Amino acid sequence: MTSTTAAEGAVRPVSHRLGRAALAVTFWLGVWQVAAVAVDQHVLLVTPAGAFGRLVELVVTVDFWGTVGHSLLRIGAGFLLAAAVGILGASLAHRVLLVDVLLTPALAAIRSTPVVSFIILVLIWSGSGTLAVVISFLMVLPILYTTTLEGIRHRDRALLEMTTTFRVPWVRRLPVVDLPAVLPFVVAGCKVGVGLAWKSGIAAEVIGLPQGSIGEQLYEAKIFLSSADLFAWTVVVVALAYGFERLVLLLLERTEARLARGPVR
Repeated sequence: MTSTTAAEGAVRPVSHRLGRAALAVTFWLGVWQVAAVAVDQHVLLVTPAGAFGRLVELVVTVDFWGTVGHSLLRIGAGFLLAAAVGILGASLAHRVLLVDVLLTPALAAIRSTPVVSFIILVLIWSGSGTLAVVISFLMVLPILYTTTLEGIRHRDRALLEMTTTFRVPWVRRLPVVDLPAVLPFVVAGCKVGVGLAWKSGIAAEVIGLPQGSIGEQLYEAKIFLSSADLFAWTVVVVALAYGFERLVLLLLERTEARLARGPVR
């Protein structure tokens, strides 16, 4: 009886979240439909049915999946590279003060500089082939560096002193003390970084127009005044960003859960 009650209690929050999500989606689709009917100009604002109908037409084509793979590979690579460099850079900066002194103003400048300036600079230097990778990397790097460094600085001092006193090697200390303290900060950084990587990466593609990219499709939608294509590809970008974020967070959550269980014996 107790297990049944616990199972029902676990299912109920999930059903509540799904219900709220369905309500929100239905509401905004209704707003979209009403706005489209009020405007009554397919060129200016397509209906939800028109946008999703166009999406269905695109999904069954080979070119669609090639375009999705092109942008996913480059933006995903930029994010993962930024995460690796940001985490390693923060670890080094914590140990070597000079590294933090040198990197902090540079990363602050990257945060403050308009993304379009970097896009133009990359186009001048190397063309559009690597544009999405570089721009996604630059936009995510300051976030992962800063959040990781904050996590390192917020580790439990008592545990660190104990590991120092007993001369615990860093290989054993890392999964027990360091990672559990730093991972929540990395998770927070990834939540912000994934969305920013996709926004900046797609914006870079729209400006640089690398062949076979989602940005190129969005630009063509603008040229041909096709709001159906614009909304269809926008839905694709949102879905890809959400799916990529969930995958990254799932991997981090599993890592946290494994660390919480302790080392396997």
